[in-house]
Amino acid sequence: MREVHYLYDPEVRGELPREEAHHALRVLRLGKGDSVRLTDGKGGLFEARITEARGSRVAYEVLRELPGSPLWQGRLCLAVAPTKSAERMEWLVEKATEIGFDELTFLCCRFSERRTLNMERLERIAVAAMKQSQKAWKPRLCPLTDFNEFVRQERAGGRFICHCHEGLSQRPHLLEALRAGEGATVLIGPEGDFSLEEVQEAERRGYTGVSLGRSRLRTETAALAALLWMSCPLPAARHSPTSWKESHEAL
Repeated sequence: MREVHYLYDPEVRGELPREEAHHALRVLRLGKGDSVRLTDGKGGLFEARITEARGSRVAYEVLRELPGSPLWQGRLCLAVAPTKSAERMEWLVEKATEIGFDELTFLCCRFSERRTLNMERLERIAVAAMKQSQKAWKPRLCPLTDFNEFVRQERAGGRFICHCHEGLSQRPHLLEALRAGEGATVLIGPEGDFSLEEVQEAERRGYTGVSLGRSRLRTETAALAALLWMSCPLPAARHSPTSWKESHEAL
């Protein structure tokens, strides 16, 4: 069975953007008459046929719109302080996009070690991961945002800050705090964790302090673990630590 190739055109205007056209021609070796799946990254998924493929131009016609829905419930958002290593943030964008979520904001925190990002490269990585995982949704990537500015924003669904400060408040496991079918925003700190003042400010703004377990995780590992729990398909596991433990022991 021939592989179905996914292409990205945010405008669905009948002609692929230059970079996507280059990928279709030089990498995928597609030509006139080939069938493809086309996505706009906003949930639109279409069956299309290439009508022209020459030079640097690829034109297509949309044959029909395909039904689709996200594989997750609610709006899932991550806010992460980028690591000193840019490659680790690129890895996070790729893997998180493959799992599926709505938004990633990069946070500028007191203990942040990186305060610049190549957003164009991260966008390209997200597009490639979206197509590779055959999704119709590309997460929105937001540039570096001041921590205090971010926590002041109105956000729907549950709001959680993952931190390692002991004694501030009782920290349930994120999986216990999430509600089935409800969206969530989860904050992940830098390699030195959030400052005490940042945690207190987030909690004052309505965020709940949570734990990700007993293991001390790297920033990108913590973000991916949080996302996996946010998109957990087992409703009972979203609010019952007993059922979560039992479900994992059964696997």
